[in-house]
Amino acid sequence: MFNIQYPEPDFKLKKEKDRDFIFDPYRKIWLRLTGEEWVRQNFIAYLVKELQYPASLIAIEKEIMLGELKKRFDILVYDPSFHPWMMIECKAPSVPLSASVLQQVLRYNISLPVTYLVITNGNFSMAYSKYEGDLVTLQHLPTWEVASHK
Repeated sequence: MFNIQYPEPDFKLKKEKDRDFIFDPYRKIWLRLTGEEWVRQNFIAYLVKELQYPASLIAIEKEIMLGELKKRFDILVYDPSFHPWMMIECKAPSVPLSASVLQQVLRYNISLPVTYLVITNGNFSMAYSKYEGDLVTLQHLPTWEVASHK
């Protein structure tokens, strides 16, 4: 488990009828500001501003099929060849990073295989690399150069 130093927030926020909203600059839409959305927006900002992941290779909240069920991943990062490379599951800060959260991202990984899996609640993050059928715990996220030199 590790902490992330998020960049200074520069989000656009607004209030409508006692509800808070945040503007997603990547999808160019206003979204209801929930704990999970706050984590998702900060994590994406970290990937783009701090780790220099290209915003054009990040997908946010897209639908996937898990057997007969429709599910939505939080964040998916593609490598430079446009292959799914890293999947991130975001939870609200009040949600502990439990085995069930890891199981959720592992289920999504069945439909959309990636090399790296990340779970975060904004306060703490856990990252894993898939290696020879096992999950290897990482102490930090891979740099973009790792994706670029696959």
